[in-house]
Amino acid sequence: MSNSASTLFDKVWDAHVVRKIEDGPDVFLIDRHFIHEVTSPVAFLGLETRGIGVLYPERTFATADHNTPTINQHLPVEDPLSANQLKALETNSVKYGISHWGLGNPKNGIVHVVGPENGITLPGMTIVCGDSHTSTHGAFGAIAFGIGTSEVEMVLSSQCIMQPKPKKMRVTINGTLGKGVTPKDVALFIISQITASGATGYFVEYAGEVFENMSMEGRMTVCNLSIEMGARGGMIAPDQTTFDYLEGRELAPKGEAWENALAYWKTLKTDEGATFDYELTYDASQIEPQITYGTNPGLGTGITQKIPTASAVKDGEASYKKSLNYMGFAENEEIIGKQVDYVFLGSCTNGRIEDFRAFASIVKGRKKADNITAWLVPGSHIVEAQIKEEGILDILTEAGFLLRQPGCSACLAMNDDKIPAGKYAVSTSNRNFEGRQGPGSRTLLASPLVAAAAAVTGVVTDPRELM
Repeated sequence: MSNSASTLFDKVWDAHVVRKIEDGPDVFLIDRHFIHEVTSPVAFLGLETRGIGVLYPERTFATADHNTPTINQHLPVEDPLSANQLKALETNSVKYGISHWGLGNPKNGIVHVVGPENGITLPGMTIVCGDSHTSTHGAFGAIAFGIGTSEVEMVLSSQCIMQPKPKKMRVTINGTLGKGVTPKDVALFIISQITASGATGYFVEYAGEVFENMSMEGRMTVCNLSIEMGARGGMIAPDQTTFDYLEGRELAPKGEAWENALAYWKTLKTDEGATFDYELTYDASQIEPQITYGTNPGLGTGITQKIPTASAVKDGEASYKKSLNYMGFAENEEIIGKQVDYVFLGSCTNGRIEDFRAFASIVKGRKKADNITAWLVPGSHIVEAQIKEEGILDILTEAGFLLRQPGCSACLAMNDDKIPAGKYAVSTSNRNFEGRQGPGSRTLLASPLVAAAAAVTGVVTDPRELM
C-alpha cells in the first residue's frame, strides 16, 4: 500500500486480503465466525458431503438464539423443527470441537450480544455470521457482516470467503442529543433520511461527537441498524470507551498481549485527508425520538410529526400506499395516541443492560397499561443477571411486567413469541417488514424509552412527557 491517507475501513480490510483476484472479489481472511442453529446445519451437511473438516474450530463460536423459547427453557423444546436445529448445532459443535453455548448455558444468549460481552469481538477484526445483523460488531472498529449458508460452509472449511470490496460512506453527526433521544433514534433518523436502500453497496463509518460520546452499547445499536439502510455493515473507530469496555472481559487479551493489542488498536482510525465515496452530515439537534409507521425501517419520523403524504416519501407512491394500508394508517395522521397492543423490549438491537435501564427509568412508579401485552427479553443470561442485581427486576415486577429468558424472541417469527395478526407492536427490534413479527402483525420500531412510554400509557406516547 502507498503512504496515502487511509480510512479505518481500508486499514482493516486490506490487512485481511489473502489474495486479490483480477477484476474479481478478494479472498478475505475471517478472524471470528459466529454460528447459530438456523443457518449452520446445512453448512455442516455440506462439509460432510465433501468429506472435509473445520480448519480452525477455535475461531468459531456457537450459540442458540433464533428459535429458542423465552420461557421454560429447562423443558424440551416443543417445536420439532426448532428442536432438530438446536440438536444439530450441539452435535456439530461437539463433532468439530467448536465452543457451544446452548440453552441453559450461563453464557447463552443472542449471538450479537454474547460476542462483545465475552470479549470475543475485538477492534481490527473481521467477523462474520449467517445473520444479517452481524454488523453490530462494527461498533468495536471491526469489519463485521452477515453471510449466507454457502459462505458459512466456506469459512468453516477454509477460514476465508470471497468478497468484493464495498464502497465507503461516512455519516458524521456533531452536537449534543436532546432529552429522550437514544442511539436507536439516531439510527432510525439516518435511515429515514436516506431510505432503507440508501447505503446499498457501501460500508459506513459513523463519525463525529454524537458517536464519540456514545457508550459501547449505544454504538452497537447504531452499527446493528446499518444493514437496515442497505449497507454491507457499519463501523466506529475504537477509542478509550472501547478499550475500557473490553479490558478484563473473559476472552479479551491479558497482560502483555493486552498492551500489544492496545498499541495496534490505537492506529485504527481514519487518517486526516482520507476520502470516502459518499459523505453525509447531520446535526444532533435535528433528531427527536423516532418511530416507524410503515413496513420498512426507512418509513419513520419524529414522534411528534404526522405520517407523511405519499408525495413526500422516496419509496414510490404505490408501495407507500400498500404499506400504510397494511398498517391501517393514513397520510397526514398523528402517530401519537395510536393504539398499541404489544410492546417488545429485546433483540440484538436493544436487548442489553442499558436498554433495560432506560425502559425501567420510564416505568418506575407507574403501572403497565391493561391493554398491553409486554415481552421483555434480555439479550443474554449475563444481561438477565445484571437486571436482577441492579434492582431493575423489582421495578419491572412492581409495575406489572414479567421478565422472559434470553433469546431473539419476537424480533422474528421463528419461535413462540409471535405478534398476532392485525395487532400493533411497539418493538425495539430492527425490522418492521410485513409478517416479520408474525403473519399479519403490525410493527412500529422505536427506542426502549418510546416502548416504555407505550407500555404504561397503552398508546404511542412521546417519552419526554414522562421523563
